[in-house]
Amino acid sequence: MKMNNTNMARKLEVLFEDNHLIAVNKLSGDIVQGDKTGDKPLNEIVASYLKQKYDKPGDAFIGTIHRIDRPVTGVVLFAKTSKALARMNAQFQDKQVQKTYWAVVKNHPPKEVEEITHHLLRNRQKNKSFAYAHKYKDSKESSLKYEVLKKLDRYFLLEITPYTGRHHQIRVQLSTIGSSIKGDVKYGFDRTNKDASIHLHARNIQFIHPVTKELIEITAPTPDEVIWNACS
Repeated sequence: MKMNNTNMARKLEVLFEDNHLIAVNKLSGDIVQGDKTGDKPLNEIVASYLKQKYDKPGDAFIGTIHRIDRPVTGVVLFAKTSKALARMNAQFQDKQVQKTYWAVVKNHPPKEVEEITHHLLRNRQKNKSFAYAHKYKDSKESSLKYEVLKKLDRYFLLEITPYTGRHHQIRVQLSTIGSSIKGDVKYGFDRTNKDASIHLHARNIQFIHPVTKELIEITAPTPDEVIWNACS
């Protein structure tokens, strides 16, 4: 079952919704859950959308299943029931959910297709991860597969399949192999994007529906922007 229809409501692009789950296309700058900035997070925006759509007298239940970084765009999945939340959390823990990302980079990576592994150390004070070839105390193994999908005028489009879910994993691993993501100055790109985004997009997610047991595939359209438009 594939879903990629969009439904705009108060700047919220809904990619999939049923009685148990809702998936939206996150904008750059959105935070998925509340943090110290105090900005309204995406989970609260989705809850408000559901409250208004269904005219609920109380607050709508929204469970955060996974997160993507603030400057990243793309599909984010939320649970509408506690049962769906528990079952989807279990799928993520058991690595039964497949996610793919698109990334725009300036430098061609070492190969056309490659699986890479690093050991990541997270610096919470700097909100940054560092990648190493060898294991260190407190480091976490981080693996992904990349494939070059398209050559653009000045950039390359990569498809990324992460095998682990580490902090800033795709960003730091691509930077380590010499292919920093466009706009990602934290990880080696030479200048920011004007809107503070980076060219990393959560393109697709596949999983078994927690209740119906159907295979669900959700694809998020890329932002309406010159370089992203050239990727299609």
